[in-house]
Amino acid sequence: MRSSILKIILGIILSIGFFEVNAQVFPKIIKKNSTTTTGSGTQERKNIEFRSFDQESYLRTLSSVTDSIIFENNVNLGKVRSIVSEDPYVMIWAPTNKLVKVSEQIQIDSIWITAYEYYSSWDSKKIDIYNFDPKTFQDSVNIRLYDPFFGYDWKMPLTKTPVTSTFGSRWGRWHYGTDLDLVTGDPVYSGFDGIVRVRSYDRYGYGYYLVVRHKNGLETLYGHLSKFLVDVGQEVKAGDLIAKGGSTGRSTGSHLHYELRYRGLPFDPQNVYEFDEEKIIGPNFLITPSTFSHVVKARTAAYHRVKKGETLGSISRRYGISINTITRLNGISSRSILRIGQNLRVR
Repeated sequence: MRSSILKIILGIILSIGFFEVNAQVFPKIIKKNSTTTTGSGTQERKNIEFRSFDQESYLRTLSSVTDSIIFENNVNLGKVRSIVSEDPYVMIWAPTNKLVKVSEQIQIDSIWITAYEYYSSWDSKKIDIYNFDPKTFQDSVNIRLYDPFFGYDWKMPLTKTPVTSTFGSRWGRWHYGTDLDLVTGDPVYSGFDGIVRVRSYDRYGYGYYLVVRHKNGLETLYGHLSKFLVDVGQEVKAGDLIAKGGSTGRSTGSHLHYELRYRGLPFDPQNVYEFDEEKIIGPNFLITPSTFSHVVKARTAAYHRVKKGETLGSISRRYGISINTITRLNGISSRSILRIGQNLRVR
């Protein structure tokens, strides 16, 4: 019995040795830790290279076709378009609600970058940033104001919209919007889906005001506000609460100064809205050269006859130009004494 046990043990030992000799031997893999541990915890490696986000480079290399699969059967996002040559019956915006403010620029995901490319310029300080000359504008652009197919809606800027002052010449200067009556503190809403581009204050004009850039190629301006409820870069939907109404800036009473702008130039909001009936005229709006005839007229040379008590400062505020512009146009200095009846070129 003992001899049988010894034979079994010896056989097991020999078989182990046989398999050790003939088995494939693999090298050991030693994985180095990417961090080193100190007494105070984990310390990151010091050789990591941090690179800032190069937005301009990203815009140049972006491939738009893959950005929005949701619209691949309806919209060719790879087609490069300008605002003037756009297909007015297609809207290419895909809302993301993912925004990060970086200095004076906007960095968000690639679907928004498509819209960023489409609009091509961004400035959160100035109202008119497009350098659009209406004298050279000979096209007709059919703007798609809203599109139920894509879920893009419209709303009136106020709950009730009684008009107190219309677009046009007023008190010797041009009034570039429609004034709508309200009580200070009344809610102000975004007219269309868009993104807030300007949030600022104009002491001698708009007071506290917002400019919202919209998916349909227009921008809206909301003036004389009492309180902001949105920030620059914030994405808003039509009907979203963006501010409270007031009477700040150059205002004789609480109201909303409401503007519609195309490529920086204002046009009559009553061509788009029926404010008395609190409705929009239709889903499309045709922009033609005559839309900006008032701008062409206003930009021609014009003169002002000095009246008693007027100064360069009061004249500059009346026409919305700087004192330096008046002195340059008339070959005078800011210390020049004005004479009653004197003609000053103001444009």
